[in-house]
Amino acid sequence: MLHTSDWHLGRSFHRVSLLEAQAAYLDHLVAAVREHDVDVVLVAGDIYDRAVPPLTAVELFDTALHRLADAGVPTVMISGNHDSGRRLGVAAGLIERAGIHLRTDPAGAGTPVLLADTHGDVAFYGFPYLEPALVRDQFGADRAGHESVLTAAMARVRADLAGRPPGTRSVVLAHAFVAGGAPSDSERDITVGGVAAVPSGVFDGVDYVALGHLHGSQTITERIRYSGSPLAYSFSEAGHRKTMWLVDLDGDGTVRAERIDCPVPRPLARLRGRLDDLLADPALDRHEDAWVEATLTDPVRPADPMARLTERFPHTLSLLFDPERPDDETGASYARRLRDRDDQQVAEDFVAHVRGGAGPDDQERAALLRAFDDVRVDMARREVTG
Repeated sequence: MLHTSDWHLGRSFHRVSLLEAQAAYLDHLVAAVREHDVDVVLVAGDIYDRAVPPLTAVELFDTALHRLADAGVPTVMISGNHDSGRRLGVAAGLIERAGIHLRTDPAGAGTPVLLADTHGDVAFYGFPYLEPALVRDQFGADRAGHESVLTAAMARVRADLAGRPPGTRSVVLAHAFVAGGAPSDSERDITVGGVAAVPSGVFDGVDYVALGHLHGSQTITERIRYSGSPLAYSFSEAGHRKTMWLVDLDGDGTVRAERIDCPVPRPLARLRGRLDDLLADPALDRHEDAWVEATLTDPVRPADPMARLTERFPHTLSLLFDPERPDDETGASYARRLRDRDDQQVAEDFVAHVRGGAGPDDQERAALLRAFDDVRVDMARREVTG
């Protein structure tokens, strides 16, 4: 199995088009399928970057489908939280005849794609992104949370497996934030009621779980893995090694996995320091061809910083300021104060600021939480349902 996810076709990087890089990645994927004699390709959601993708992204996806079909290798795909499931699923029944299995309807969570090898059947269950507020009633979940709806979806999987011949192996594709995973800045928040992550134990009982949503390749357990995005979509991913998982599933369900590196269009570099130091430091020569995020620490903002930076680092895309301050000065830059804080925390801090120090009480905090959930659900409804 070749496990990939989070293509985000149509996305740019700080206004730089990534279409050519995404096309190069898909070339690489098809080549890897042939080179490694892959039996099935798994795409765990966020195929597009938005619900209504640009025509160039749709054309790229269409070309990829034709090439995978021509390779004669089945592909199982699910929609993610950036995709419109209804749009992506148009003509899914027809496309399935070519071996491309699009799973975009939550109602089909317990109905597998059955593929066979020399050891017997493997049941592939595709969970499109399950927005709790939209699928809770349909799944009979006890509450509108990610853990509840995924637990309900897994109950359907276990019920289906119970009726299949002994020895049937199982694979689940899901788009979710599973506890133990490390996020980056480029994923859209899917927090519900203040909770984003679900425990990995939700997926107990299946042989492999191919996850999407988090953009870093990572292993939650030997049987539960994120492939990560094939390209970096934020400077927070500068330290990522972008890969796909090549997963071998033995007849007894044993899993072995190795990483296949993805092509890198241009390295990322995050530089920090005073402008003159960044321009003069010979140790930074290796970053001169990289996409650069520079954080300037000059106590006084220098003149024409971007123009001067791009003389040495012509691919500088992001310029931030975080002035050095004396040790006894307690003030911090706005960016630093907001770093690693979610929307709820920022709102609560704002309430405390305008009140002169008194933050929201429990009732007000709950009201803020409901408001953020309502906005997120409304956005999800428009993107998931189109």
